[in-house]
Amino acid sequence: MLASGGGTNLQAILDYLDARGDARGATVSLVASDRASAGALDRARRHGVEVVALDKEQRGDEMARVLESHAIDYIALAGYLRFVPTSVTRQWRGRIVNVHPSLLPSFGGTGMYGIRVHQAVIEAGVRLTGVTVHFVDEEYDCGPIIAQWPVPVRPGDTPEVLAERVLAVEHALYPVALEAVAQGRVTLGADGRVAGLASVPELITFPASR
Repeated sequence: MLASGGGTNLQAILDYLDARGDARGATVSLVASDRASAGALDRARRHGVEVVALDKEQRGDEMARVLESHAIDYIALAGYLRFVPTSVTRQWRGRIVNVHPSLLPSFGGTGMYGIRVHQAVIEAGVRLTGVTVHFVDEEYDCGPIIAQWPVPVRPGDTPEVLAERVLAVEHALYPVALEAVAQGRVTLGADGRVAGLASVPELITFPASR
């Protein structure tokens, strides 16, 4: 897991895998962050997961070596705010995944993260936003889509209220989609198309939208 912030998606994934017990299809073996003070690292430590605070070189060309040294098979971004080096996205092609708080390709790209996304959604006047889980490639938020789930934008929503509603869906969708990739039920073909379980969202009972 690569994370920059508090690690709520990391916590959702850890809780989901714990609940799966022996049936779980993945194990979180490393949490790495570009910020030594990131709450995600504290969450990982409390869960007994090894952590790495990435230095400048490890955030760049040395990242692949860090991952290789821990025998990492799959990478999940959980609020990681830096560009992942091309050497990593190419080596782990089809095995590196991100979650984004909108229905891509809308409201994605450089600078579109966190509360900025929800502010842009409200300012645009759209009535539907959502969550996208996608494979990561060399461009921000442009990788092939694995799963999406809609979230309503309600009259009077503030960015903070909308963010809370979207985050609840992230916590439900992301762990299931990640496990499907780790188990090989969802794959990225040589042609750039996603194959496998197209109905990932149907496996989830989402919290009621408020």
